[in-house]
Amino acid sequence: MTYLTVKTLSPLDAGYLAGIIDGEGTITLTQRNQNKQRGLVVTVSSTEMSILKHVQEITGVGKITNKRVTKANHTPSFTYQVANRQALDILKQIAAHLRSYKADRARLALQDYTRLTPRNGRYSPVQLQERTQFIEKFLTIRADTVRALP
Repeated sequence: MTYLTVKTLSPLDAGYLAGIIDGEGTITLTQRNQNKQRGLVVTVSSTEMSILKHVQEITGVGKITNKRVTKANHTPSFTYQVANRQALDILKQIAAHLRSYKADRARLALQDYTRLTPRNGRYSPVQLQERTQFIEKFLTIRADTVRALP
């Protein structure tokens, strides 16, 4: 499998993507299974596939999946997702444009995620403790957290 690199975003696209993520997206740490550490994930959910395809086109990375429709009267929806270092590369380009609590999460991820995430997945006891503290701090940054706009 080829590792795709994130495209360089124009200032207009960076602002657009930040707005989409501020409004309809998430910046979080997810855990695929109990034995693994949490990984950085950026997602955008929408009922409009064209918006997600545009996001995928301007970034050059990510996948779009269908969300399960649970009731007949619900509109089908989709999720764009990008993870780990590709997510970091996107955050580097849009962090200055974010205005919600997600700006604080992006800043923290950009500051500490790479340092606390060895590529081989092997953590020293000190790294593991620092990473646990990072995860706790990251996940306490929520929409109900009081923050000052930049």
